[in-house]
Amino acid sequence: MKNRRGPRRLLLLVSCGATALLAACASAGSSGSSGSSGGGTGALTIAVFNPFSGADASFGPEEMAGCTPAAKAIEQAGGILHHAKLVCTAADSRGDPADAIPAAEKLLATTSGLVGVIGPSSDEASATVPLFNRASMPMFADTGQLIFDKTTDKYFYRITAPDDANGYAMALYAHKRGLNRAAFVFGTDISSQGARATAMKAFRKLGGTIVANEQLSLDQPSYRTEVQQVAAAKPDVIFTEADPQTSATFFAELKQLGHLVPFIGTGGTIQPPWLKAVSGAIGAANMATYYTAAQPYAPTSGPAYQSWLTALKADKSQVAAPASQWYADPYAMSDWDSVNIMALAMEEAKSTTPAVYNPYIVKVTAASPGAVKVTTFAAGKRAIQAGKKVQYLGAVGPIVFDRYHNSPGGFEIVKADGTAITTFSPAAIAAVK
Repeated sequence: MKNRRGPRRLLLLVSCGATALLAACASAGSSGSSGSSGGGTGALTIAVFNPFSGADASFGPEEMAGCTPAAKAIEQAGGILHHAKLVCTAADSRGDPADAIPAAEKLLATTSGLVGVIGPSSDEASATVPLFNRASMPMFADTGQLIFDKTTDKYFYRITAPDDANGYAMALYAHKRGLNRAAFVFGTDISSQGARATAMKAFRKLGGTIVANEQLSLDQPSYRTEVQQVAAAKPDVIFTEADPQTSATFFAELKQLGHLVPFIGTGGTIQPPWLKAVSGAIGAANMATYYTAAQPYAPTSGPAYQSWLTALKADKSQVAAPASQWYADPYAMSDWDSVNIMALAMEEAKSTTPAVYNPYIVKVTAASPGAVKVTTFAAGKRAIQAGKKVQYLGAVGPIVFDRYHNSPGGFEIVKADGTAITTFSPAAIAAVK
């Protein structure tokens, strides 16, 4: 186990709704719409391509919370090359492939100065990653889908652990607690399904028995049938992910029958809207007693983390307020890292043309003899201008891209208030595959 971390608070309210967020971000994006991605002095744009509406509307604000502090810090350092202005713009995928494809096409066709993408998420990645890849547009995806573990898409990057690893971590924690009879309760949407298969595989491998396996159609007024089946199976643990409304309805009905047991959520449940909805449905005391979740491990100490925290606190845009809800959010932290990595790659390549700077993304994160270790764009820019190589150290921890542009990491188990209980290393995850 790594150094034990103190309590962390994930606030349960997002003061800026999805509609207001889109309006604010669209305004920010339009303010820097001049210039080209290849040169000149016009504004550069990073698009956050994620759901800002629909069942997974919380994904977009979380990604934006990492992008905007990085953009502000990069501007304060003088910008990228001759571009003083860098903006983050919201591109709503709506969490649906049918909507995401035209949204991606429009983004690519109409966004002046577009140099990179944060996203896509699991909801729309399989449909839109090929579009961004064909357009030679670097993307730092938050999808956890297994199909990208060994992707050949040269413009695809991922610095958060995939969903299959999330499932392994969930199973490991249940086994560690001596919980051996599991019910699986997952939403039918793509985003909710990512960790299910590997959690089942690892749980069985560790000697557990699956006593129920329920698939929840989203946002139904009642799940009485599924609840009764789970209750009758008498599990001692529930593995779960679904959208906030679905989960709140299911667990409220399970509570009414008096069958609450420990339930372990995926990283997708560590979202303010999900925590608020489910806590409201079963009560804060039950949430504290029964709920834990597995999420990618990210340290909350050290120079890299402090660089992130300082930039987040200094960002007064209030695009995704309150800032405190993101202090230890691994996905927001990974997006801070992603923007810094792309910016440093442009500096190293001496070009903002995506196809030109793309090969430098791996170079500015790799360890190499004599490389200056940096945790901010400003420090990296100074070193590059001095003729030195750099190694960017991320807020999420070391970033070591494999041949498939994935940087594997560990996992941690957290409570509803964000308190970290335990961690699992990449080696521990690999051992149960």
